[in-house]
Parts: sequence; structure tokens; C-alpha cells
Amino acid sequence: MKVEVERQVARFIRSLPPEPRHAVREALRTLERESSDIRALEGELSGFYRLRIGRYRVIFYYLLRGNTRVIPCVYANHRHLICEVFAHVFNRLLDK
Repeated sequence: MKVEVERQVARFIRSLPPEPRHAVREALRTLERESSDIRALEGELSGFYRLRIGRYRVIFYYLLRGNTRVIPCVYANHRHLICEVFAHVFNRLLDK
């Protein structure tokens, strides 16, 4: 399994102070083993999952590319913003 980090997620990680940045990077490494705090999202975000890392959340989904299972991480932010903002962005993409 391979974890792919989208541009927004990489920018968010770089914006964090050193300790949280290290924690998020480490959590993304363990995501391949699916041994982290993962929960499926519901409603209009069905099919997406969230990875909890302290005060931060990373939104991802599972994808099969050939014979390889891929985990694209598509959005990351602070806990209180994550679902509201991601749902808004996701709905805008569907409208295009």
C-alpha cells in the first residue's frame, strides 16, 4: 500500500510547528499499516476517511491502481475546520 500526499496536505504539514509536523508525518507513515485512529466519514463525505492526529485531521480515501492499493491524502487541517471546509471544497468540485 502506498500513501500519496496531495499539495494542500503537504503545504499544511510544512506550516505546522516542529513537534506537530513530526507527529503528522509519523502518522502518515503508519497509515500504510492502517494502525492509526481511522474513522469512515458519513453523509455527503461517504467514501472518505479521516485520520486523527491530536488536534489535526487528514482526509483520505482508498484507491486501487492496477494491483496496488493507494491512499491519496486529499485534505488536512485543524479538527474544528476539517469536515466543514472539506465538504464545501468537495461540493464545489462536484458542481464543475
